[in-house]
Amino acid sequence: MTVRRYARQAAALIVAVGTLAACAKGSITKNNDAGGATTTLHYFTFSAAPDHLKDLDKIVQAFEAQNPKIKVTVESAPFADYFTKLQTAFAGGTAPDTFELDYQDFVSYSSSGSLLDLSGPAGKDGSYQSSVYEPTSLSAFQAAGKQYAMPESFSTVVLLYNKKLFDAAGVAYPTADWTWADESAAAAKLTGKGVFGDYQPVSFFEFYKALDQAGGSFFNADKTKATFNSPAGVKAAQWLLSKPGITMPTLAQIGGTPDYDTNLFKTNKLAMWHNGIWQFATLKDKSDWDVVVEPGDTQKASAVFQNAVAASKTTTHPDASWKWLKFLTSSTVMAQTRVDTSWELPPLADAGVLKNYLAQSPPANRQAVFDSLKAQALTPVIAQQQKMQDILDKAFQGASKGTDLQKLLDDTAAKVDALLK
Repeated sequence: MTVRRYARQAAALIVAVGTLAACAKGSITKNNDAGGATTTLHYFTFSAAPDHLKDLDKIVQAFEAQNPKIKVTVESAPFADYFTKLQTAFAGGTAPDTFELDYQDFVSYSSSGSLLDLSGPAGKDGSYQSSVYEPTSLSAFQAAGKQYAMPESFSTVVLLYNKKLFDAAGVAYPTADWTWADESAAAAKLTGKGVFGDYQPVSFFEFYKALDQAGGSFFNADKTKATFNSPAGVKAAQWLLSKPGITMPTLAQIGGTPDYDTNLFKTNKLAMWHNGIWQFATLKDKSDWDVVVEPGDTQKASAVFQNAVAASKTTTHPDASWKWLKFLTSSTVMAQTRVDTSWELPPLADAGVLKNYLAQSPPANRQAVFDSLKAQALTPVIAQQQKMQDILDKAFQGASKGTDLQKLLDDTAAKVDALLK
């Protein structure tokens, strides 16, 4: 099990902390001082706690120095409680002015009409340039052509590889041009003598990404029907199920052992590993490894887990909220603070802003982290999200290389269709 395999699961590990700064209930308050009216914004966050509250405070102070008429009070909550509290605040009419959302919950909140359309205040901001953001990350937080949240941070999945094992087996290192066939051939040569060539869990999260890599789609255009039981879906399932017991350990071998894959890679018993950039810190003392963008089949598609920041539709000061959101997601202070403190990275178009991150090693090829953003496999999202994920996971847990995958996917798609009604 990885330290942070999926965004929602990982964030649930956040330890509960108290409010960083006291904030009043309701939207925005005004305080009269010698300089005139001061607007106070309430910002609600889950990702800063517990390790990056001081880092967030540094960003807040820099923003307030540039905008002396705006004050930001910060409240944090553990991810396990965050969205319950946020929903309660919206229901009670005390929604925060600005707040964090992961991609899955962004879809829900934007669909419900709870978010401020940022296109308005952005259009009035002469200094705003949408080009500062990585285009696909910016578009991920749009709905019906309108910008309802700004991309704040991301973590991406890449292919990690052990150079020592590749050298010992006389196999060329992976490149950005690799396909599934290249990975499979290398994994076969690297497997043996206590070494596994590959590791990629057979799960919902890996399947939807592999489906995208095979050129398929999870749903039809209006999300009224599951379409993952297509030829591309069968190919994606075949790709994942071709590994356990052949080039990667089986579930029985793993036996629920925590961080089994991490330990294999660290001890030079795993040659290739599909995992996220959050593993970089775990492997900082190991030098003989690097990363590339994950191989695809007919096309590239990388799993990118993203957080964004939005404003409540009910905020009485949309312009002030916009200024804060823009600063929080695009300022040099924000970018430098994230890099210096190993916080999640902002999806900015200019990688030069993050040059200190690119200069760090290992891994040497950190550019692959940003290259992964160019072709994103976004998580399929529906109202009954967890039920859908459980349905897919359960189906794959009972499957093997000899399973009739067309029937399996047909039956599974029917169950997902039932959730859409």
